[in-house]
Amino acid sequence: MALGKEEAEDMEIVKARTDKREYKRIVLPNALQVLLISDPDTDKCAASMNVSVGSFSDPDGLEGLAHFLEHMLFYASEKYPLEDSYSKYIIEHGGSTNAFTSSDHTNYHFDVNSDCFEDALDRFAQFFIKPLISADATIREIKAVDSENQKNLLSDGWRMRQLQKQLSEEGHPYHKFSTGNWDSLEVWPKEKGLDIRLELLKLYEENYSANLMNLVIYAKESLDKIQSLVEDKFQEIQNNDRSCFSFPGQPCSSEHLQILVRTVPIKQGHKLRIVWPITPGILYYKEGPCGYLGHLIGHEGEGSLFYVLKTLGWATELSAGEGDGTTEFSFFNVEIDLTDAGHEHMQDVVGLLFKYIHLLQQSGVCKWIFDELAAVCETSFHYQDKIPPSSYVVRVASNMQLYPPKDWLVGSSLPSNFSPGIIQTVLNQLSPDNVRIFWESKKFEGQTAMTEPWYKTAYSVEKITGSMIQEWMLFAPNEDLHLPAPNVFIPTDLSLKDAQEKVKFPVLLRKSSFSSLWYKPDTMFSTPKAYVKIDFNCPFASSSPETAILADIFARLVMDDLNDYAYYAQVARLYYGISNTDSGFQVTVVGYNHKLRILLETVIEKISNFKVKPDRFSVIKEMVVKECGNLKFQQPYQQAMYYCSLLLRDQTWPWMEELEVLPHLQAEDLAKFIPLMLSRAFLECYIAGNIERSEAESMILHIEDTFNKGQDPICQPLFPSQHLTKRVIKLERGIDYLYPIEGLNPNDENSALVHYIQVHRDDFTFNVKLQLLALIAKQPAFHQLRSVEQLGYITVLMQRNDYGIRGVQFIIQSTVKGPGQIDLRVEAFLKMFETKLYEMTNDEFKRNVNALIDMKLEKHKNLREESAFYWQEISDGTLKFDRKECEVATLKQLTLQDLINFFDEHVKVGAPRKRTLSVRVYGKLHSCEYPSDKSQQLPPNAVQINDIFSFRRSQPLYGSFKGGSGHMKL
Repeated sequence: MALGKEEAEDMEIVKARTDKREYKRIVLPNALQVLLISDPDTDKCAASMNVSVGSFSDPDGLEGLAHFLEHMLFYASEKYPLEDSYSKYIIEHGGSTNAFTSSDHTNYHFDVNSDCFEDALDRFAQFFIKPLISADATIREIKAVDSENQKNLLSDGWRMRQLQKQLSEEGHPYHKFSTGNWDSLEVWPKEKGLDIRLELLKLYEENYSANLMNLVIYAKESLDKIQSLVEDKFQEIQNNDRSCFSFPGQPCSSEHLQILVRTVPIKQGHKLRIVWPITPGILYYKEGPCGYLGHLIGHEGEGSLFYVLKTLGWATELSAGEGDGTTEFSFFNVEIDLTDAGHEHMQDVVGLLFKYIHLLQQSGVCKWIFDELAAVCETSFHYQDKIPPSSYVVRVASNMQLYPPKDWLVGSSLPSNFSPGIIQTVLNQLSPDNVRIFWESKKFEGQTAMTEPWYKTAYSVEKITGSMIQEWMLFAPNEDLHLPAPNVFIPTDLSLKDAQEKVKFPVLLRKSSFSSLWYKPDTMFSTPKAYVKIDFNCPFASSSPETAILADIFARLVMDDLNDYAYYAQVARLYYGISNTDSGFQVTVVGYNHKLRILLETVIEKISNFKVKPDRFSVIKEMVVKECGNLKFQQPYQQAMYYCSLLLRDQTWPWMEELEVLPHLQAEDLAKFIPLMLSRAFLECYIAGNIERSEAESMILHIEDTFNKGQDPICQPLFPSQHLTKRVIKLERGIDYLYPIEGLNPNDENSALVHYIQVHRDDFTFNVKLQLLALIAKQPAFHQLRSVEQLGYITVLMQRNDYGIRGVQFIIQSTVKGPGQIDLRVEAFLKMFETKLYEMTNDEFKRNVNALIDMKLEKHKNLREESAFYWQEISDGTLKFDRKECEVATLKQLTLQDLINFFDEHVKVGAPRKRTLSVRVYGKLHSCEYPSDKSQQLPPNAVQINDIFSFRRSQPLYGSFKGGSGHMKL
């Protein structure tokens, strides 16, 4: 029952100590529950409506109807009948829109520049008041839903999720297929004499009731102003006093428990998913039983299950925690990525898991572990980073369906009631008697007798018993499993340093022949966190495919070696990573600053004296071989984007060559390579956040001492000739380059196109023209190519930036047309857009300019976001830290004629100065078009690329922004 207005407004909502935003809960007369959030500092406003209706409410035989309805509400409404006008308005005003359908709820959300929030909100409200679901749009959008499903058909995540649903009670909604496809939404309903549009309307009218909705509004204005806005816009939503969908009972009966399911994945690799039905954690969110058990079973420190499996060479990854569920049922999942050896020892792996669960039973529930977790969670909640308003409103709106108002912001993130009994209850449910084991491997090909109907996944089912698992436990290796140690990385000093200088941009604090240090103290976020990046530029790391892959294995092996130590830091929300780059590798450490230096120095020490362990080399090499081999299963649009980068970026090695050299590499090769790689290096460093200037300098001095002090230093400075630069191919003016290639996965029906228009080298005037053009064209491109022509679910127009060389690209994936045909549709769109641009009024132009200015002036939300922006400038060598301000100033001078001239010169079809590259990936449905497209007579201005590397060698390059060893513009 909805609370009265006074009662609703009196309830205090728990918020973080550092949170300066104001919150207010109201309930409208139509029983719509609303949370108002006032944030005077925000640049973007946002809204999210969470409707307590999801795919579980799909009528029998109409699989995917709720998801289809979610798509349809975007089209038009009685008040705004122009198709796609909602999305058009939002995008033209610097915003974004999206939605998703879950099992028991559907969420709609948007964000937009703050000065046009009221108009955007009015359009959004019409979704829930009087949408127009036209017959014409209905037929077209079924194709979009089908295309969305097509892209998932060869995804192991989607396939395995549906297989788990398949092996459940047929009468339970969990059993259903939720996405929908052409058959379930068009063919089969027609065969039954059903009108799908009428079914959509029926689902909407029966379920979209105000009392089943939760709305979150995030705005700049005062709470009172936001309240009057909400009361005005949302009061017309009908309240039909519907009950929340409820289906008591478990989806798995005894026939679906104690089963071992062998299944064949798409990708190489072996995986175990061990699943138990459990009491939903949401019922005990203050006690946090699943968080406690997931923490221990998923731990990676010494004595943990993963540590033992890793030491035995059987597993490369393990995760544990609560998965799919509602307030009625839930599952606890343990997922283990197995090595080839681990696959051969499946029974031992499962036996060890149950031995660890037995250890937890024997140890009893430990108060100190719960208290330590609770402390980490409390610090994390109270010092949480601000996130984009659109993400925040979605999270809170979803919480409103599940939690009492005081915990809407907290959710399950603050376990505070220590209840051994409740934790023990869930632990008891992790037993051999109700386990479901899903075992994935390509080795099961030809050994399965069954096929899952929606994704055609091959599988077989075998019953297992408690006594079999007891036997597996008995014969499993007798390893030293034990509970984790107390966590030394939990921060106790959360004080804020006094930044002596209130610098707006990073400053070059020091520079030597060995390193440069950029420093940016926190003047924005007032949070006890820091961000450190150390980029090792090592010329020997990228001189060939062999060295590139060895550098990658080195980075992975160092992390592998540190894992049981650094995992404690991760639990305490102090994160680090070592990743290989085009020119070496980089170390990133981010999180609470209190213990950050301890972790950083341990990582640096490990890099400086790393010793290759042959057994670990073999495991990581096996993992890299599988990862490289699995790249052929990427979505076709991802393949097209990869080829585009390979064509444009000089001195990059294709993964096919790396895969070729991998089998021949041995541990001794890496042991010889590491000292050579480190023998010459330049370190580009960035330190930001709650760290004083002297401490930042001291960190880098320590790193320099580690690597280049003493009689025989590990590392020498680079020669001036060795400084690496990132160079990009300069396409010839007036030429359309084509690169046709067959998709790597012969079973994937999707084709893809990346149509790239290269424009200029980083320059404020050109940048803003390109950005403005992309903003104006984005929504019309989506509307024409996706909504009207229905080329495919993935239809994107976006900017592209390769090391400061900028352009715009269309990315389209389709089963409807082949890549050559899609390319023609892109050109047809550009001709249509040309008319739109020429007819644009000055008022429209100014509106778009102002929207882009607002987007540029948007402040960084948190330290990570700010650091990523500044690091990009440092990494590219552009060093334009004041980019936003300069581009805004340039935008204010821009005229409509400037934009038209820019379009005519660089983007217009047939423009003499235009540089175009089309990467065409041919999928299974269009493979017959590949030979004819490849051999067709090309127009005089078109050039077909047959070999990527011959092409790269023959083309000029843009100048790099990193000009030699100096490259610092002070």
